[in-house]
Amino acid sequence: MESYTRYERARIIGARALQLSMGAPLLINTVYTEPLEIALEEFEHGVIPITVKRK
Repeated sequence: MESYTRYERARIIGARALQLSMGAPLLINTVYTEPLEIALEEFEHGVIPITVKRK
């Protein structure tokens, strides 16, 4: 998995949590119900389909 800065990590997880709160489908099976907790678990499993482009 790629190494992200803490700002990139926060942006990815925040964007995914927003998607989940708006009704996006889950990418993993989880016991969590809060969008932020689900997004964190998805990030840890490396399944979030968001990439970072650097200059």
